Amino acid sequence: MTEPIILASTSEIRSKLLRNAGLDHTITPARIDEDSIKRALEAEEATPRDIADTLAEMKARKVAEKGIGGLVLGCDQVLSFKGAILSKPKTRQEAHDQLVALRGQPHQLLSAAVIYEDLKPVWRHVGVARLAMRDFSDAYLDDYLERNWDSIRWSVGGYKIEEEGIRLFRMVQGDTFTIQGIPLLELLSYLTLRGTLPT
Repeated sequence: MTEPIILASTSEIRSKLLRNAGLDHTITPARIDEDSIKRALEAEEATPRDIADTLAEMKARKVAEKGIGGLVLGCDQVLSFKGAILSKPKTRQEAHDQLVALRGQPHQLLSAAVIYEDLKPVWRHVGVARLAMRDFSDAYLDDYLERNWDSIRWSVGGYKIEEEGIRLFRMVQGDTFTIQGIPLLELLSYLTLRGTLPT
């Protein structure tokens, strides 16, 4: 049994992870106002887990409503730090400020995925990774941002652990896929159980 899979995202890393796992898919970006939705949820004191899950579901639903047949996969990731949500830095200075705040401290990455079929959610999962940064120097931080800004500018927290960003950390608990933005193992298990992927 094969079903079309539509990724409701423009994330290159998520698409690459799916391709690397042998999961054929097409891409149809979901156009939602993430910042406004996130602010509204935070105003309602929603948990980071609920924020990630809600954003992933809204993306999947938005694309599913276009009438595209198949399974629509919506994903979202949030960084939870001391009860607050950090967004993707818009400038190098924002990345610098976020990394200074995270320096020497633990935080969580929550990666949510929701699948829609026939205009309703049929599967969801939120993966959680726990990370702690080392107490890196100001000089290293400045050099790191100089070398890596073009790569990390779209990354929550201002780092990619698959690149030099791993040097910012003293502890990482959780699978790499969750940290990169998709609970891939759980997704593949679901698709295998439902017969979309061969056993």
